[in-house]
Amino acid sequence: MRIIVVGSGVIGVTSAWYLARAGHEVTVLDRQAGPALETSYANAGEVSPGYASPWAGPGVPLKAIKWLLMKHGPLAVRARIDPAMWSWLLKMLSNCTSPRYAVNKARMVPIAEYSRDCLRDLRATTRIDYDERTQGTLQLFRTQKQLDGVVGDIEVLKQFGVEFAVLAPSGCVAAEPALARVSEKIVGGLRLPGDETGDCRIFTEKLAALASGAVDFRYGVSVDAVVLEGGRVSAVRTADALLPADAVVVAAGSYSPRLLRPLGVHVPVYPVKGYSLTMPMTDETAAPVSTVMDETYKIAITRLGDRIRVGGTAEISGFDLSLPRSRRAPLEHSVTDLFPGAGRAREASFWCGLRPMTPDGPPIVGATSVPGLFVNTGHGTLGWTMACGSGRVLADIMSGKAPEIDVTDLGPGRYRS
Repeated sequence: MRIIVVGSGVIGVTSAWYLARAGHEVTVLDRQAGPALETSYANAGEVSPGYASPWAGPGVPLKAIKWLLMKHGPLAVRARIDPAMWSWLLKMLSNCTSPRYAVNKARMVPIAEYSRDCLRDLRATTRIDYDERTQGTLQLFRTQKQLDGVVGDIEVLKQFGVEFAVLAPSGCVAAEPALARVSEKIVGGLRLPGDETGDCRIFTEKLAALASGAVDFRYGVSVDAVVLEGGRVSAVRTADALLPADAVVVAAGSYSPRLLRPLGVHVPVYPVKGYSLTMPMTDETAAPVSTVMDETYKIAITRLGDRIRVGGTAEISGFDLSLPRSRRAPLEHSVTDLFPGAGRAREASFWCGLRPMTPDGPPIVGATSVPGLFVNTGHGTLGWTMACGSGRVLADIMSGKAPEIDVTDLGPGRYRS
């Protein structure tokens, strides 16, 4: 088939990679000058299936109030007259129950685990390198209440056979020796040794380069519309041309609903803004070995080569891409509090991206109700974690093959029921 993929972030590029390997004629369109220049550019760097959890869960509404009142809180809401924002928030609140949380997490963990395995296979096949580390991740708890609250997540990890270890402070220090300097701030941790880290932008750039012989990447191209003929996909309209296609994959992150809505396809994806700092590492012995998730502030601190990436914050503010100084402060506080002297925070580059979030948590991967129209979006904070698996199962679906895992409940049809 002639397939057009809209979007060259990590989701679009992995989709194109697997579609080309399945024998399709693939073109990727992106408005930017190259791959991974939006949300995939400077994310936290985690490939963390063990942390594949919905944001919507029991107790979250009360926690949200607390987070909004914290000095360095992980949540910010910039209220505006935006029906899509309020509709998304109401849908998210409806998923904040124990039964819905269990269902949604059970949908997320398998695709995340599968994706990590696909990434490993791809790495072994291509020898691609991207400042990757395969030394697990550590969720760090500063209070006993946080440690006690992880019981429910552990049950799901057991259900899916995900390796984990609950650690005392001494165990946290053994996993991340630099924490010895601040061990009095730690009550325990949850370590996931099967998780990985790596630079998503570098990965996406290198995979696009590897795919360029089989995939036609066209940058600086804005997609105006997906065109239907006889009720099915026939082309994509850009500012300069009408490009024929047998099928289209919309992998445009938070902007996906804008292309889908005129076709009668409604997906509840809304941007949740995240921020990151990337700083030069100055003392390897004071820096994290892999990734440490500071549970109090919901901030991930990751070693990427000779740099430290600090990512976090959930800001609900529409499509705003401003960089207020107030959102930099929590990132600096977390990294300097846990890893003092590890890097030069004042020299760090400050970045933000719009995570495409669904109100229930799982991504949206699969065929729409329009023949020839497919989606691969809504991965939220887990786009890097779920990218290879999502691209692989989508390629299988579009090629008429049964995916290796059950992804029935990841399709857009779940919102029609």
